[in-house]
Amino acid sequence: MALMFASKHIARGAGAALAAVVALSLTGSPAALAQTPSPVQGPASVADLAEKLADAVVNISTSQTVKAQRSIPLPQVPEGSPFQEFFEEFFNRQQQGEGGEDGDGQPRRVQSLGSGFVIDGKEGIIITNNHVIEGADEITANFNDGTKLKAELIGKDEKTDLAVLKVTPEKELTSVSFGDSDKIRVGDWVMAIGNPFGLGGTVTVGIVSARNRDINSGPYDNFIQTDASINRGNSGGPLFDMNGNVIGINTAIISPSGGSIGIGFAIPAKTATSVIAQLREFGETRRGWLGVRIQEVTDEIAESLGMDKAIGALVAGVTEDGPAAKAEILPGDVIVEFDGKEVPSMRDLPRMVADTEIGKAVDVTVLRKGERVKLQVTLGRLEEAEASEGEGTETPAKPAPEAVSEVLGMKLATLDDALRQKFQIDAGVEGVAVTEVTAGSAAEEKRVQAGDTIKEVAQEPVKTPQDVIAQIEKLKKDGRKSALLLLANPTGELRFVPVRIEDQ
Repeated sequence: MALMFASKHIARGAGAALAAVVALSLTGSPAALAQTPSPVQGPASVADLAEKLADAVVNISTSQTVKAQRSIPLPQVPEGSPFQEFFEEFFNRQQQGEGGEDGDGQPRRVQSLGSGFVIDGKEGIIITNNHVIEGADEITANFNDGTKLKAELIGKDEKTDLAVLKVTPEKELTSVSFGDSDKIRVGDWVMAIGNPFGLGGTVTVGIVSARNRDINSGPYDNFIQTDASINRGNSGGPLFDMNGNVIGINTAIISPSGGSIGIGFAIPAKTATSVIAQLREFGETRRGWLGVRIQEVTDEIAESLGMDKAIGALVAGVTEDGPAAKAEILPGDVIVEFDGKEVPSMRDLPRMVADTEIGKAVDVTVLRKGERVKLQVTLGRLEEAEASEGEGTETPAKPAPEAVSEVLGMKLATLDDALRQKFQIDAGVEGVAVTEVTAGSAAEEKRVQAGDTIKEVAQEPVKTPQDVIAQIEKLKKDGRKSALLLLANPTGELRFVPVRIEDQ
């Protein structure tokens, strides 16, 4: 009934519009007609473009052997029971396949489908998503003309979800080229070709809905969002601009139903090309590594540091003996420029570093206590760096114990052995201990907890509760609305927290 109602409503609307046009034409008002805005039109047809590109797009089929798990556990019977031998014999037969071809416990062949596209017809180089071929024993590229070729995995990168395959063709394959994804604009028309639900050669058209999307799938998220229909099986397929250039690689969708709802994501060509070049040359990625742990510069943090706007990446920790440590980048520094380019936000820095040549000496500009400081860093290699990014520990002389003080809703005390034992604070952690947090206070709003240790206030090291209070008073006199605290949890992991000091 709802559909019929909508149809009738549209019909009435269309009739009214037609009547208006007829009335205008009969009364001789061409000026009025000329002022009527024309509807937005899509491309008249993409048939020629689709026909030209279809042979470069392939269906990727993979198979792998997985060991099925026994669905019914072996019954527990008393030791020496006459049924023990019977049950063991029965379930062993099932595991060996005597109970049928797909008996529980038997290894089985699992197949999956995806998409890909040829970028080098002479060499037989095909690009797809890593998740399309992950764990596969066999990979087959199925071409538009029905040709099937076994594909070899040249290299893959889990962080960007890319994989490079190679086939050996009898003749040169139709190939496509990457375009400039930086020039694509929101609202531009795009076309996807792929293998959704096994329906090879499916063409869909839409627009670029957004750019630079972060969907929390990896450290280098920078997706193009499109409403061109993308479904299961489209993964690894190309997203074309209207000139036939690949400006993205379809990789993910948001869908509560499992089908397309008009929210799909593609890896930008700019991100993909550098990764693909490394995979083709080395079989692996070789990314630059700075050796810092960073966090977002929020408006509150920017205000507490005296910054005009929230930009850059706040250094929360520096890896011991890493490139940043050797260049004397410090926790509390805000990296605002890297290799001559502005760092707009925290999430931009990892991509900028990763895309920079290993061993290159780059200029890094940081904001340190309100001053711009230019440093030079020689980048290391990310894949060779340690998995965990820590920081060097300090071991200054321990001050004498002091009485508990209170500020910003926190009760503070000098860190001593008793407090270390009470809150299980690591021996390498130094600073002022938070022993209690008042409910409803500014500190509680920022999830400061008893057992945290204050290492710095407004980028100034503190060792006693009096140091903390003095820094807070200074910030009040300077008219600051919040105090930037550098906190360590009991294991020593650092984070910056801006705590309001208004009305305190």
